[in-house]
Amino acid sequence: MIFIHSTAEVSDKAKIGDGTKIWHHAQVREKAEIGKNCNIGKGVYIDFGVKIGSNCKIQNYVSVYHGVIIEDNVFVGPSVTFTNDLYPRAFIRSEEKVSKTLVKRCASIGANSTIICGITIGKFAMIGAGSIVTKDVPDYALCYGNPARINGFVCECGRKIEKFE
Repeated sequence: MIFIHSTAEVSDKAKIGDGTKIWHHAQVREKAEIGKNCNIGKGVYIDFGVKIGSNCKIQNYVSVYHGVIIEDNVFVGPSVTFTNDLYPRAFIRSEEKVSKTLVKRCASIGANSTIICGITIGKFAMIGAGSIVTKDVPDYALCYGNPARINGFVCECGRKIEKFE
């Protein structure tokens, strides 16, 4: 069963998976696809054509713009913003300007981070809060800062790996 809060605006042309919950004042545009058992927080904006896998948690006030694909089991912290145009101009609107962004399965993105378009965040990667991610992030990498840099690696549980054997 899908739950959509009465204040949320969800296009009837969006696909929403069973068990997904969409909370207060969220907006899901046409042709967006959201998998099963997701939690879409208050004030989230999901642009047209965005694809979100199953079991994802998209916290309050996240903006996910056209061109973004989020795979299964991804955590996106509060107020994260995904961009989609490297050279934005209000007077130039074109599908060719959209740069694709991929967040692979089981990655986590900390609160208030900005993801610059055209990159891939690897599986199980962890992005620290407030980071500005401008380049691809490898699988299992721990990245933070402005610009975000690799500061170690994490295990599948999310803890930093202190030493390699």
